Amino acid sequence: MRSGKFSNLYKKTCQPRGDEYAEFLRLHGTFYSIGKNCSILTSTIFTDPSYVRIGNNVHFSSCTIIGHDGSIAMLNQAYNTNLDSVGKIDILDNVFIGYNAIILPNVTIGPNSIVGAGAVVTKDVKEGEIVGGVPARCIGYVENLVSKLQSETERLPWYHLIQKREGSYDAEMEPLLNELRLAYFYKDSESEPIN
Repeated sequence: MRSGKFSNLYKKTCQPRGDEYAEFLRLHGTFYSIGKNCSILTSTIFTDPSYVRIGNNVHFSSCTIIGHDGSIAMLNQAYNTNLDSVGKIDILDNVFIGYNAIILPNVTIGPNSIVGAGAVVTKDVKEGEIVGGVPARCIGYVENLVSKLQSETERLPWYHLIQKREGSYDAEMEPLLNELRLAYFYKDSESEPIN
């Protein structure tokens, strides 16, 4: 981690958590910049990291961030021309990018936003929006989602534990939470889990 060399070996042997890998990339990646308290899964693909600016508290699931138009080489050859098509990707503070989302060039993801799983983002995402679909469009607002999730969380049988938990994950508390969740999810099931 200290030298930044052998990043693939680091990913394979150390299997870093998302926050560890984000810190590794912040120190050794070729990004324009990466803020603090970020989480990047090792399966996330950045085709052109130098065009990417990442704010604080940005979390990436397994997704793809593309800074160029890959058709240029074919177009240059086919039309005997010299074209270029690249663009920045600016991801502001407090953003979550969902599983298999694709962010295309010349896009700014506004603060306090969520990009849903499988979304293809071709234009800017405004502050506080939740976008989804192909191409991505606004499907909701983070403020409303927070209110909905707060209400749902308060009704859970393990709410008292969530109130005590610091952050979104506590390794010591997780086994008990999983046990309570499974009992709740499958309370009407007559079969035993298959091991």
